[in-house]
Amino acid sequence: MKVLSLFDGMSCGQIALNRLGIEYDTYYASEIDKWAIQVAKANYPNMIHIGDVTKIQASDFGDEKIDLIMAGSPCQGFSFAGKQLNFDDPRSKLFFEFVRLVKKLKPKYFLLENVNMKKEYKDVITEQMGVEPIDINSSLLSGQNRRRLYWTNIPNITMPEDKGINIKDILLSGDEVADTVAMQGKKTIKKDIEKSHCLLARDYKGFGNQGMTGIRKRSVTLRDFNKNSLCHHVADASDINGHDSIKRVYGELGKSPTLNAHGGGNTEPKVLQVSEATKKGYTEISKGDCFDYTFPNSKTRRGRNMKDKSNCLTAANYDYMVLEDVTDTDYQYRKLTPLECERLQTVPDNYTNHVSNTQRYKMLGNGWTVDVICHILKNMEL
Repeated sequence: MKVLSLFDGMSCGQIALNRLGIEYDTYYASEIDKWAIQVAKANYPNMIHIGDVTKIQASDFGDEKIDLIMAGSPCQGFSFAGKQLNFDDPRSKLFFEFVRLVKKLKPKYFLLENVNMKKEYKDVITEQMGVEPIDINSSLLSGQNRRRLYWTNIPNITMPEDKGINIKDILLSGDEVADTVAMQGKKTIKKDIEKSHCLLARDYKGFGNQGMTGIRKRSVTLRDFNKNSLCHHVADASDINGHDSIKRVYGELGKSPTLNAHGGGNTEPKVLQVSEATKKGYTEISKGDCFDYTFPNSKTRRGRNMKDKSNCLTAANYDYMVLEDVTDTDYQYRKLTPLECERLQTVPDNYTNHVSNTQRYKMLGNGWTVDVICHILKNMEL
């Protein structure tokens, strides 16, 4: 069996083939991101990288018969989370390179993955591929909400059974987080996390302006505050150096979440109030919950509470946090680790640990949920 993977990234398709025990003679990969290539080659040294998809010709393969072509063509021009530029976006036009090679090479099977999009764009892809897409949410097989469309001629694809995996199922223990950071040679040891939203390829910048060179934890000290005061000074950050003014934490609609004591007296359980664009104006985060703290000043963002499933991982700058320790005076929260994001994508633990955390978050956000690809490829008749 010979496989051609376009926009191969870190080679999630190859992980799926190996997980299923499907043998292949040659795995050709078209990819231009040097960091994704580095990770793929570290795990699969025998794969053959063939460069830019726009420069690949059917004649490059001579008399070889390609049995399977897979692709997750760039989706930024289609995504509801993006600008909806559709086929005017040069990244979305790369879809037609996939069509070109499928028509020229005539593989037995093809598989194309892309985001949920407007019907008019989806209909163009469906017409070109000659099959209707299958709409599968990764949440059935992982701890992440990640709805994707799959166009394939592999027969008899059904909806996966729900494995009941939640975000808490992928979290590391305190000791495991410490070990993970220590293995990466970091000086700062942090612990514990919860579930995430969908992984994006821009999930690589840390909380605020700090980069994700370590596992950053934010600690604040509770102060008394008036819930009706939208910008009341409620806390001081204990892990920031500098003038007192930059350590201040403001409530409700300010730049940081607010701790609510549910009536005061330091006897009730503390919760974190995170502003969001709902009638209520905020969502409450309890100890052990994960939350989306991307764009804290956004007036349109909602769905920040991630109790059961992570939001979709992407390549964007998304800050997914877990509220860890709550006492009468303190709370701490930290960002999900790259290993936990690997688990959200059902990628093997430490598969991406050959590059920096910045690149790990990015390629995981761009990647596939491997177990969904396994569910589709297992129906191939070889």
